[in-house]
Amino acid sequence: MAFAETSGIIRYCAAGGGGIRPALGTASSKTPQRPAQASLVGAEQEQSPASSDAPLAARMRPRTLDDYAGQAHLVGPDKILRRLLEAKQLPSLILWGPPGSGKTTLARIIASLTDANFVGISAVSAGVADLRRVVAEARSRRPQATILFIDEIHRFNKAQQDSVLPFVEDGTVILIGATTENPSFEVIGPLLSRCRVFTLTALDEDQIEVLVRRAAADAERGLGTLNVSLDDQAAEALAASVGGDARIALNALEAAVLSVQADAEGRRLVTRELIEEALQHRTYLYDRQGDAHYDTISAFIKSLRGSDPDASLYWLARMIEAGEGPLFIVRRMVILASEDVGLADPQALVVATACQQAIHFIGMPEGFYPLAETALYLALAPKSNSVGAAYSRALADVESTRNDPVPLHLRNAVTGLMQKLGYGKGYKYAHNFDGGIAPDQTYLPERLVGRKYFEDKD
Repeated sequence: MAFAETSGIIRYCAAGGGGIRPALGTASSKTPQRPAQASLVGAEQEQSPASSDAPLAARMRPRTLDDYAGQAHLVGPDKILRRLLEAKQLPSLILWGPPGSGKTTLARIIASLTDANFVGISAVSAGVADLRRVVAEARSRRPQATILFIDEIHRFNKAQQDSVLPFVEDGTVILIGATTENPSFEVIGPLLSRCRVFTLTALDEDQIEVLVRRAAADAERGLGTLNVSLDDQAAEALAASVGGDARIALNALEAAVLSVQADAEGRRLVTRELIEEALQHRTYLYDRQGDAHYDTISAFIKSLRGSDPDASLYWLARMIEAGEGPLFIVRRMVILASEDVGLADPQALVVATACQQAIHFIGMPEGFYPLAETALYLALAPKSNSVGAAYSRALADVESTRNDPVPLHLRNAVTGLMQKLGYGKGYKYAHNFDGGIAPDQTYLPERLVGRKYFEDKD
């Protein structure tokens, strides 16, 4: 088990409602002796320095809030998380953000400000038995607190998350969960209600560039001893190509530096071409089952609906390059053709369904042609939501009125008995009248005669 270097100790004090909350105090000579080795199988050595052969991203993890890049809305001066730490209060919390945004690093820094035992596990490999061992040791070490860091907490199923709940509630452990997925969907409600959710954002290009240049110059943990010369174009290209993921940026930089030979002056010159070769392919923040998947398709559909062809093509290209399934994109365009273009241009539905057939026929990568053509057609087409609005009004009557019988004159009299009962009596055949409309004939149940569902805006 790994433990934080300390400047204070967490003690527990009574909170309102019989709950327990942690409070940071001064160091105590009564702090329990720390074991030399990990007592939890699979626990990460969260506070031990990364070895010299660890990836650059691991070696360059910031150690203090002042060195921490990004997330100024949380840890900047007078911001919420910094205020909590300065006030000596450490609640259980969930860190939600994209890959490489600093969730694990922030958890380590938080732990370094306490005298708590810090146990890190990954929900990918840990189970309920591991959690029980953490809880047992946390109880044995009281009053010293235990911070339980669960990486990828969204990968725990409901039963596993339930097993953590009582120990978070009674203060046995202080939970710090990290997730790339929306905790509203991936973390059970009872556990979520006992934690504060802090949202991290992807690092911007300037922040990535600062981290990259710092790693290139750092002689203790970084690449400074290799005399790296990183030109401006290379640094800018690297920062722009990793989708805000600092981990990818640092590891790509390391690969580029180690792959180039030093020149006559002993310098390792890292160029844009070398960076592009190290990256192999631009990184896109996209998970076909995650938030980016839904957020991006939402932006695409709203761009089509808003008649913006340029934004529509941009979001389409983002999805295609990230590997989104083309049939998923087509399905959404077929829906939009009826929902948002509708009767303003009925041909839109024909074009969208033809795109589906074209994708089946030619596949990818050439399938981007019919996809882009259809997206442009839908974006430029006139818009009408009259179909959906009319159906919604009809549905409201279906749900709010009784199940009225079909009027007799609209029923088919296929037997003599039906004829005697009046089936079809008085029905007027529309084609026998001028304009193909039978005068004074009604088609709705008697109680709904006169209802208007469809409104033609033109």
